[in-house]
Amino acid sequence: MEHEATVEGIGVGVGEEGAGAPVVLLRANGQYVPIFVSADQAQSMQLAIDEEPFERPLTHDLLIEMLSEFGGAIDRVRIDDLADGTFYAKIDAEQYNDGSRKDAVFDARPSDGIAIALRVDCPIVVDDSVVEAAGRPPEAFEADAEEAEEFGGEEADELGDFGEEDDDFGDDPDDFDF
Repeated sequence: MEHEATVEGIGVGVGEEGAGAPVVLLRANGQYVPIFVSADQAQSMQLAIDEEPFERPLTHDLLIEMLSEFGGAIDRVRIDDLADGTFYAKIDAEQYNDGSRKDAVFDARPSDGIAIALRVDCPIVVDDSVVEAAGRPPEAFEADAEEAEEFGGEEADELGDFGEEDDDFGDDPDDFDF
């Protein structure tokens, strides 16, 4: 079974694994599913969330424009597997040509799928097995933020403001503090 997910925000990871790394936080079936992404993917997602145009097309914008030009559209993004710490995703697409429909499924990194879904406003769904393996209750993130704050970590402030700042990721990847 799958559950529709929402992007709750883009932030910076805390804890032993992923401290200081960009993370996208999905909410599915009452759980938060954190997915670590690269700085450029985080920036791309944040620009899509903020609906801010970039001076030149980014890779995701170009892909969507090309697909659309050839009569295609993105139906949904599925985050359908987690193996050895790596998330896997599929992008379900369709193409109309002379009145007939052709369905296609593309293997994708979740970060690319999420960045595309945010641009075309299509559903993101997460498989139950992924939520069970990687999902954490919202309280766990509050505890992480409090624990980091107790030890004087700046990450606590960033996680506490998860997604609230419009410019969490600036226009330049060099703005990231690792």
